[in-house]
Amino acid sequence: MSDDIVLPAQARVVIVGGGIAGLSVAYHLTKLGWRDVLLLERHKLTSGTTWHAAGLVGQLRATHNLTRLAKYTAELFARLEAETGVATGFRQRGSLAVAATDGRWTELKRGASMARHFGLEAHLLTPAEAKTAWPLLHVDDLVGGLFIPKDGQTNPVDTAMALARGARAGGARIVEGASVRGIATRHGAVAGVRTSHGDIAAEIVVNCAGLWGHSVGRMAGVTVPLHAAEHFYVVTEPIGGLSPDTPVLRDPDSANYFKEDAGKLLVGWFEPVARPWDERRTPDDFAFGTLPVDMDHIQPQLEKAAARVPRFGEAGIRTFFNGPESFTPDDRYLLGEAPELRNFFVACGFNSIGIQSSGGAGMVLAQWIVDGHPPMDLWDVDVRRAMPFQANRAYLRERTTETLGLLYAMHWPYRQVESARGVRRSPLYDRLAVLGACFGETAGWERANWFAAPDQAAEYAYSYDRQNWHEASGAEHRAARHAVALFDQTSFGKFLVQGRDAESVLSRICANDIAVAPGRVVYTQWLNPRGGIEADVTVTRIDATSFLVVTSAACQIRDLAWLRRHTPDDAHCMVTDVTSGYAVLGVMGPRSRQLLASLSPDDFADSAFPFMTSREVDLGHARVRASRVTYVGTLGWELYVPTEFAAQVFDTLFEAGDAHGLALAGYHALNSLRLECGYRHFGHDISDETTPLEAGLGFAVAFDKPGGFIGHAALSAQRGRPLARRLVSVVVDDPGPVLLHDEPIWRDGSRIGMTTSGMFGHTLGRSVGLGYVHHEAGVDAAWLAAGSWEVEIACERFPCRVSLRSPVDTRAVRG
Repeated sequence: MSDDIVLPAQARVVIVGGGIAGLSVAYHLTKLGWRDVLLLERHKLTSGTTWHAAGLVGQLRATHNLTRLAKYTAELFARLEAETGVATGFRQRGSLAVAATDGRWTELKRGASMARHFGLEAHLLTPAEAKTAWPLLHVDDLVGGLFIPKDGQTNPVDTAMALARGARAGGARIVEGASVRGIATRHGAVAGVRTSHGDIAAEIVVNCAGLWGHSVGRMAGVTVPLHAAEHFYVVTEPIGGLSPDTPVLRDPDSANYFKEDAGKLLVGWFEPVARPWDERRTPDDFAFGTLPVDMDHIQPQLEKAAARVPRFGEAGIRTFFNGPESFTPDDRYLLGEAPELRNFFVACGFNSIGIQSSGGAGMVLAQWIVDGHPPMDLWDVDVRRAMPFQANRAYLRERTTETLGLLYAMHWPYRQVESARGVRRSPLYDRLAVLGACFGETAGWERANWFAAPDQAAEYAYSYDRQNWHEASGAEHRAARHAVALFDQTSFGKFLVQGRDAESVLSRICANDIAVAPGRVVYTQWLNPRGGIEADVTVTRIDATSFLVVTSAACQIRDLAWLRRHTPDDAHCMVTDVTSGYAVLGVMGPRSRQLLASLSPDDFADSAFPFMTSREVDLGHARVRASRVTYVGTLGWELYVPTEFAAQVFDTLFEAGDAHGLALAGYHALNSLRLECGYRHFGHDISDETTPLEAGLGFAVAFDKPGGFIGHAALSAQRGRPLARRLVSVVVDDPGPVLLHDEPIWRDGSRIGMTTSGMFGHTLGRSVGLGYVHHEAGVDAAWLAAGSWEVEIACERFPCRVSLRSPVDTRAVRG
C-alpha cells in the first residue's frame, strides 16, 4: 500500500470497490454529466472476482427486465473498444444452451418466447443442428438446443480497464491502494467514508465491494446478504477443431459450461452442492488470490463434461482454477438505495454473472443516483427485498451451498429452495405441518403453499405441466368459492402508524382517501411523483390517531422504508413495525359468516359488519381484530390475532369448521383465486413503472381529496386520456396449457403484450392470467373485442380471451 496517496477531503460520490461493477457505475455516472466521482479500490482494479471471471456475456435472463439489462450490457461492450481505445476482447460468437430432458427443453422454449418478444434473436435447434453449431458436442441424449447469435464473451480485465478509461475521460478519479474502513452517517443519511488514508465527506456512497460487500454494508448498518463460494474451472491443452468463432456452450443439465479460449477449452460448472468461502479468514491483502483445488469435489463434474464433449475428456488439463465469487440468498444481485440509510447505494452480489450484468446494472444505478429514482422496475434485484435476518452469516453460509448451483438448476415453476429453511415460522407452523402442509419460503417465512391428502407426501414433484399438488390445491380453491377456507396469512407486513399527525402523513402518501371513520378499511396504492405504484396496501383506521398498514411479506422492508422516508421529521407520527406481533388468519368463503357467528357473540351480518370495515371481536377465548376484506373474491374476514393467542384461535376455528365444510388452504389456492378475480399482485402485475389507471385501479384513487397525494399531478395528466397500455385478464381457451408469467400476448398475428402472472383457475377449468397489452391509439373494450387473441407458451400459440373485466364475478364479497 502506497503512503504517498493523497485523497480529497470530499467528493460528491464515493464508489467502494474497483471491480467491473464499480467501474461501470463510475463510467455511467460520468456519462450522465457527473464529474466529482471518486472510486476507491483496496488493492488493484479487478483484484477481487473480476480478474478470474470466465467473461461470458449472455443476454437471456429469468425475467424480462433482467433480460433488458443483460441485452444492454452486450450492446455496451460491442461499442466500448471503439469509444475508449482499449481492446476488450469482446466477440459476439453466440451461445448454445442444450437440453437433455423434456423439462429443460420446455424451459429453453419458454425463454425463447420471451427473448423474441424483446427483439433478441433466438433459434431453437434440433440435436443434429446443435451438432452442426458445435461439432465436438455429443448429442445422442439431447432433446434440443437454443442458439442466441448475439451472445458473446469478453476479456473481463480488459473490459473493466476500458470502463476505467471511459470513467477517467469523463472526469472520475480512480485510486488504488486505498481501503475503506468505516462509513460516516448523519441524520439517517450517509456522510462519507473513513479510509486508510483519511476521511472523505461524501453526499453519496456506493457499495460495489464484491466479496467484501457484506462487511462494507455492516459498516453502514445496512443489510447486504451475500456470501462467497468457491468457483472452479479448468483450462485444457490446445484442442484441434476449435474455431475462434466457437459459441459458448451451456449444458445446464450437467451444470457445465464450455468456452473456447485461444484454441483451448475453458470448462467451468455450477455444481448443485457448493463450497462456501469466508473472506474473514483470509489475509487483509488478499487479491488476485486463488484457493486450493479439491479434486474429489470437482471429479464428478469433470466426468459429466467429458461425456458431453468427449474431446475434453481426451485433452490434458493445463490449469485447475478455484477462486471465490459472492452469492445472494435468492441468486439475484443486489441493487439500489439501502432502506436503512439514505444515499447509500448497493451494487454487488452478482452470483457469477457479474460480467454480463455489469453494464446494465451500472447504467440503471447511475440513473437512480442522478434522478433519485430507478429508471425502470428493478424489483427483481432491488436491495429492499433483503430482510434484516439475512445478514446472519450462519444462514448465508448454509444457503450458499445451494445458491451457486441455482444458476444452472432447473427453474421449475414454484421451485422452493432447500437450504437454510425454517427461519421465520408462524405460531401455527407445527399445527399446519401435522395437518399436511407443504411449505414454501417467502422472505424467510415458512408458508403453507398447499395441503397434502392423508395418503400423499407433502412435497413437490416439479413439472412445467400440472404438478402433483394440482388436485389438492383445486379442492382448497373450491372450498373458498363454495364453502369456507382457512388461510394462515401471518407473513403479512404490518405497521402501526400513530400520532396526532398520522392522518395527514398517510393522506399525503396514500392515493386513496384514508380520512375515514374509525373501523374503516381502505385499499390504496402509494405512488411516486411519476404516478407509478410504489406499494399496494390496506390502511385500517383504528381510532383518531392510529392506523394499521398491511402489505405483502416480500414488501415489508421496502414499504416500511417508503413510509418512514415520507414521514416529515417534524411530524408527530410514529411508525412501528408490528409484523411479528400478530398472526393473521384468513377465513374466506360464502360460509365464513356462519362459521364466525357460531364462535362469537358479535354480529357478522352485512348490516352490522359491512364490507371494508374492521373491529375487535371475541372469538374463542381471545379478543381479535376482524377485518372484512378479501383477496379471493368471496365473502371473508382477515383475523388479526396477537401472537400468543393464535394457536387457541386456530384450534377453535378448525374444530368448528367441519360443520361448515372448512378446508385448510395454502398460497397456491390464494393465487389461483385472486387471478380469477383480477386482483393485482405487487412485483408481478403492478410496479413503479405502472400507474393505477393503467392497472385498472382508478377506483382506489381519490383525485379530489383535500391536499392531494404524491403523484397526483402525473396521474391527473393521464386521467381522461386514452391509455396506450393497460392490464387485462387472459383466459386460455384450451384447458391444457399452463400460464405462469412472461408469456407473449398476440393480437391479430402481432405481439402486443406479455403476461405478468398466471395459474390454472379451478372455477374456470383453464389457465387464467393478467398481463399488459399496448396500442398507441388507446386500449379499450372495443379494441379488445375487435381482435383475435393468442398467448404464446413455450413457442406455441393458443387462442385466448382478453378482457378489462375479471372472468369471475366478485360482487358476492359485498353481500
